[in-house]
Amino acid sequence: MSQHADFLPTMQALVRCYQAFEAYSATDIRALGLTPPQFDVIATLGNTAGMTSTELGEKTLITKGTLTGVVDRLADRGWVERAAHASDRRCQIVRLTAAGEALFAKVFPAHMAHLAACFAGVSAAEHARWQAALRGLEQVFRKGAA
Repeated sequence: MSQHADFLPTMQALVRCYQAFEAYSATDIRALGLTPPQFDVIATLGNTAGMTSTELGEKTLITKGTLTGVVDRLADRGWVERAAHASDRRCQIVRLTAAGEALFAKVFPAHMAHLAACFAGVSAAEHARWQAALRGLEQVFRKGAA
């Protein structure tokens, strides 16, 4: 059996799993009045003093061009602001405003509860099995990228 026959079903299962998660998650996020990238930025900035656009891009995996537009739209709605970096004048810090903090406090727990509903009745052993399998798959990709 070829090597492709071994890994292709794994890749297909991974993609189908991610697509199912994304569809379930995005429907709820849109019902909360945000786009998935907007929620990602709000959730990432929540409970922080803010971060540079580079840090935000690394933590959200949103591309730089897309991130700028998302932050602009969130700023237009009064949920984030750009502030001068304390030690590097070339950088700005993106942080939640008071209204953004209030939004985070409302939407983040609501979305986590929505996601948690999928896992109702799943045993701790099953969670541990999934986590171990996903960490193993992550390492496959990390070794391949090295």
